[in-house]
Amino acid sequence: MRLFPLAAVLIASLAPAVSQAAPLLLVSGQNNHDWRFTSAEIRRALEHCERFSVQSTEAPDKVLAELDLSQFAAIVLDYNGPRWGEAAEAAFLRAVEGGVGVVIVHAANNAFPGWKEYETLCGLCWRDGTGHGAYHAFDVHVVDSAHPITQGMADLRLHPDELYHSLVPTPGAEFRVLLSAYSEPKTGGTGRFEPMATASRYGKGRVFHTPLGHTWNGAVPTRATWHDPQLRHLLARGTEWAATGAVTLPAAPPNYLTEQERAAGFRLLFDGHSLTGFRGYRQPKPPAAGWTVHNGAICHLAQGGGGDLLTDEEFGDFDFRFEWRVAEKGNSGVIWRVQETEEQTYMTGPEYQVLDDLGASPDGKHGAGALYDLVANDGAPLRAAGQWNEGRIVLLRGRVEHWLNGKKLVDVPCEGATWAAMVAASKFRAWPFGRSKRGHIALQDHGDEVAFRSMRIKSL
Repeated sequence: MRLFPLAAVLIASLAPAVSQAAPLLLVSGQNNHDWRFTSAEIRRALEHCERFSVQSTEAPDKVLAELDLSQFAAIVLDYNGPRWGEAAEAAFLRAVEGGVGVVIVHAANNAFPGWKEYETLCGLCWRDGTGHGAYHAFDVHVVDSAHPITQGMADLRLHPDELYHSLVPTPGAEFRVLLSAYSEPKTGGTGRFEPMATASRYGKGRVFHTPLGHTWNGAVPTRATWHDPQLRHLLARGTEWAATGAVTLPAAPPNYLTEQERAAGFRLLFDGHSLTGFRGYRQPKPPAAGWTVHNGAICHLAQGGGGDLLTDEEFGDFDFRFEWRVAEKGNSGVIWRVQETEEQTYMTGPEYQVLDDLGASPDGKHGAGALYDLVANDGAPLRAAGQWNEGRIVLLRGRVEHWLNGKKLVDVPCEGATWAAMVAASKFRAWPFGRSKRGHIALQDHGDEVAFRSMRIKSL
């Protein structure tokens, strides 16, 4: 029996407890597409959202027949190959009828012509008359915003993929179409809107199906399909619904600009997979230890060293929005307008405090979202350790605002006589602190586990 447990979460205290993770079985091993690449990307997309623990098999004919499938919350199918055999197929259907969810990805809807139960479960199948036009980027529109999977979601914009058309509905199958895309005649399409995601039931099991997700063998440019965070997020939301019946993931993917943010002039400081654009404080490149990118976030390991992480760029007035979380009793900060003239970043740059207030029990001037040692975080709506918080720093015309989870905590001058008096009464009075009108943004190494993502900035 080939069953592969997947990698453990790197930063244990920042990850959900294992008991909270829905166990999934990813079925792969045969496909007319590049299944080795797509299965790996499906696995990463599901692991990165930290809602699932994933096992995989490339031998479903044996595994499905021999394993207790009721231990899984859902079975994810990236498979288009020979039938599994009577024992495996019967075990699969029993599990789904009993409440195990199913996720059907792209060419998995091509599979098993003549297996009526599977065709009913799938609802829409690639059969005689089905096709697709040229690989291209197209918009995918939410057409049912009332379903938990699509509630609050924006349309997928310019998603690169194959656009399946004329999928054949199974007689008697019932399903809801959640998203659709226009099949453009000039790219070889039908001139109709075609279904791009459905949700249905098979017995007690919930089924999420998307024809999206194409990557062709030997065609590296088509890997752009799975590099799109919009598709990865749709898959994660659909899988969470299939596995649990609810969707707790946010409506928008992390490390991705909404149309409104793009129109407003925001850009990403973090690409979601590398430290490009960052380096160590007073160093030419990122630190060799301490800082890493894991599950789509910049993370610092407990006692990992490395020092503070610094943006390559300097900024003056800006609107900086980001997500952060710390381990229990964890401490860090976002330090702005940093100069590299002193030994430490905090000697020149004021700090947005990042802290587990519930575990550390600080006074207000040293609590989460505070302007550290200067302005308290009164009424901070902080989330528990290990959960993501939404931070925001606004610098404009000599004033600074700190926000936490939608609430403004700080709104004070950051220059002039009032500012000078605040600094003089603080621990920073002996340093050239808060004097620059431009500088770097630093992520603080305080020795604890901390993570940052979705860092968007707009110069004002």
